[in-house]
Amino acid sequence: MAAKGLLSELKLAVPWGYIAAKVWGSQQAPPVLCLHGWLDNASSFDRLIPLLPKDFCYVAMDFGGHGLSSHYSPGLPYYQENFVSEIRRVVAALKWKHFSIVGHSFGGAVGAMFSSIFPEMVNKLILLDTWPFPLDPKGIERVPTYRRGAIEYVLQVEASQKPRQVASPEEMLQRFMKNNSHVSEESARLLLQRGTTKVATGLTLNRDRRIALPVHCMDFVSREQFVNFTKQLRAHVLLINGTSTSKSRAPTTST
Repeated sequence: MAAKGLLSELKLAVPWGYIAAKVWGSQQAPPVLCLHGWLDNASSFDRLIPLLPKDFCYVAMDFGGHGLSSHYSPGLPYYQENFVSEIRRVVAALKWKHFSIVGHSFGGAVGAMFSSIFPEMVNKLILLDTWPFPLDPKGIERVPTYRRGAIEYVLQVEASQKPRQVASPEEMLQRFMKNNSHVSEESARLLLQRGTTKVATGLTLNRDRRIALPVHCMDFVSREQFVNFTKQLRAHVLLINGTSTSKSRAPTTST
């Protein structure tokens, strides 16, 4: 079922395939780029965007390796800087010179980094349940540890050559909700609708297995880097942190 007010689906060409995106509203209206959380997809915004002002054009993209977007080529890592580059490719394809960003969780961190690198392009930066840049109190000395863990993990996944797991729709839903108890069934179905592909014997997850990094392999910026990044921001920034324990939201997930 199409999300309320959805205008179209896009596939924007990139060197490794394409970036998929969903569009709400007139493409002649002021643009807003919506960035989902880690392991999520563009359907994270299906319930939010219909509640927002109608005089904007909202584009929710699937980051590479997520949702319906192409996986990176073998050997190409999923670093945060790569996702920043994806945003630049998307807005170039859309011919946007100035726009606003709504980012959830990891998407907010990527959007904040883009806003500091390309400050003249971003008018407003709205962060949902995120911090502009993930901070590691240990600082720069931890970076080699993170990068080593990420490289080793990717090599293990690429070497395993395990076939993709197939599950029935109900099994996939139950597994998803077990691993994400904070997500409502309605939100889980939305994310799985875009995050799975139907095969002869059931469903398989779309996302690239290489992006499911263990937490200890995640890369974080240091406090010094954080200060330098925030000095570059020109956008008006709004940070919204959820306080409710309601299951109605669709936060960053795992399966």
